[in-house]
Amino acid sequence: MRKILRNTIKVGLGMAILLSSSSCNEFFDINETPNNPVAVSPDVLLSTALAASAYANSNELNRFASTVMSVTAGASNAPAQYDIYNMTGADFGNQWRFEIYNGALINLELLIQEADKLESPAYSGIGKIMKAYTFALTTDAWGDIPYSEALKGEVNRQPKLDSQKEIYMGTEQIQSLFDLVKEGLEDLDKVSVFSPAKDDLYYGGNMALWAKAGESLLLKLANTISSAEPEKAREIIGTVLQRDNFIKTNADNMTMEFGRISGSWSPIYEWTEKSQFKDNMLISTRFVDLLQSKDDPRLPVYVTKPSGNYVTIDNGFRGALPQPVSSWSRFSAYVTGESGEGPTRLITAAQVNFILAESVLTLGTAGNAQDFFQEGIRRSMEDAGLNMVEIDAYFASNPDEVTLSGSEVENLEKIITQKYIALYGNGLEQWNDFRRTGFPRLLDHQNAQGIDGTRPVRIVYVDQELARNPNFKLVQPNVRVWWDIG
Repeated sequence: MRKILRNTIKVGLGMAILLSSSSCNEFFDINETPNNPVAVSPDVLLSTALAASAYANSNELNRFASTVMSVTAGASNAPAQYDIYNMTGADFGNQWRFEIYNGALINLELLIQEADKLESPAYSGIGKIMKAYTFALTTDAWGDIPYSEALKGEVNRQPKLDSQKEIYMGTEQIQSLFDLVKEGLEDLDKVSVFSPAKDDLYYGGNMALWAKAGESLLLKLANTISSAEPEKAREIIGTVLQRDNFIKTNADNMTMEFGRISGSWSPIYEWTEKSQFKDNMLISTRFVDLLQSKDDPRLPVYVTKPSGNYVTIDNGFRGALPQPVSSWSRFSAYVTGESGEGPTRLITAAQVNFILAESVLTLGTAGNAQDFFQEGIRRSMEDAGLNMVEIDAYFASNPDEVTLSGSEVENLEKIITQKYIALYGNGLEQWNDFRRTGFPRLLDHQNAQGIDGTRPVRIVYVDQELARNPNFKLVQPNVRVWWDIG
């Protein structure tokens, strides 16, 4: 049911893979006038947009976040700078312009418009859910961003920035991310003239699974703002729990499988295995040490050891690098796929269960935190390929690791630390949780620089926007975003 035909994925990936190349403007000429575009069918727009959103999640933004979150360590070039907390407005220009705004978001906007014309809410429903997901990814990284005035093409080339609070919570004039998802969920239930099939690179046209993904996205968004707006988060999570239609098994995970040939590979596979930048980073000693301290059976599944041992460096290390580079420990096939297919895991059953465990603990929502916590670990280990016997054996041998028996703060640390391990390969979500909660406990990197020697809590605006749009002002990476109340 979830299998994706290779010719279909190449249509979407052919567009998405080129997003961060210098020829992106020409490639996306169909979107130069988004209010009067050349006619593009919803199936092409859907596959392109889904590929682009997954690509944005797992490309340079992920490389940055995985490094500052002590999962990977920088050996040279940009990752070595991220490792000591340095970044510039030039680092993420391709991601902002071509992967997000002129990639995923504009194609999602066009998808919704075309679906409405064709009386095909199955397409517009997916478009609205993914538009909310992608805008959330963007505001979580940058804070205030163009939202209500974005995607207008020639009508408004200098959109204002809406505050992150307005984007999440909404105003009389601005639709909230929550309402955008809810509208998408309503569309999924309507009669549709045309419906996706092979062009749906996540679920193969299964609307029931898209409904679970949308409900799970509501949980993720509520969890993100739970410190800043606990009442809103409690309301949203409580309603989703009552409907009881969210991602619960790995078969329901919201993932994107990339291709297995050059030009359609997962971006993580591309920049760790094939590109000229493949030796810019390796796995951090700190991540390996964490899993070894817990006797975690996911470690050999997650991290390679070509020489028979884990070959890593500490974050911020500036000495001689281990040789040969072929011995370095890197992301395994769990993240990259055996031949570049990935997948990119956008929302998973493990992630959802950890969200619910945290919400029971901190918000008092329904359920048992311990049950959700243990289910999150089990679903993560299952996703890593462990069988039930192996998982049960770990639980029996490591009762303290899988039991919430401390204070609220101690239990929250356990939940977020296990979630951090389960989110391996999704650095952005690991970074979001760290900024919200302060967990897992991470020591500062060696030789830390940045603005004040502290781990970045936002990404700086890209140079192109600062130069062309007077609504953008320089905001330093040590300035917290709205939902990060410290």
